[in-house]
Amino acid sequence: MFTGIVQATCEVVSIQQQAGLKRFEIALKPELLDRLQIGASVATNGVCLTVTKIANDKVFFDVMEETLSLTNLDKVQEGDQVNIERSLTFGSEIGGHILSGHIHTQAQIVSISDTPEHYDIELAVDAKWRDYIFYKGFVAVNGCSLTVGQLTERGFKLHLIPETLRLTNLDLQAVGDKMNIEIDSQTQVIVDTVERILAKKQLG
Repeated sequence: MFTGIVQATCEVVSIQQQAGLKRFEIALKPELLDRLQIGASVATNGVCLTVTKIANDKVFFDVMEETLSLTNLDKVQEGDQVNIERSLTFGSEIGGHILSGHIHTQAQIVSISDTPEHYDIELAVDAKWRDYIFYKGFVAVNGCSLTVGQLTERGFKLHLIPETLRLTNLDLQAVGDKMNIEIDSQTQVIVDTVERILAKKQLG
């Protein structure tokens, strides 16, 4: 489990194509290596990945074809910065919202407004996922727990503060890029439950 509070951006040192997967080598910062073990879960751009090898400050992850097809990790290149969050531990402060690290879909950046007063990103998302996205609701974008600033015809808009930009890779994205989206699980359950109840009433 994760909170969507990105701890750092880290460099992808190498990507090795292997049969049915890509092996990512990522240089983690010292504070992220503390007690990290093989088999541990680490959110990478919001995707829950398993540590397969640790060599000094380099950590390796095997990313399967299915994960590559559903997320933007397939577009990540050597030298890119990815958002990293270690898994939640008992007693940790939850500053964002609970995430599983399982990506539902990708959203494409359709506009970026960068001025001295604000930094806004507008994202277009498939219609089937829009029912789970609400104004002032939670959504995870590239592993970042964020509040929806505005709903649009194609999706939603984010208003990002300087601290979020400093700690994440969101300001490294460009129009046309795709971002990993994990919707809030509680919102999904509520929406799906209400829809089922209404459907039963209509049938009855």
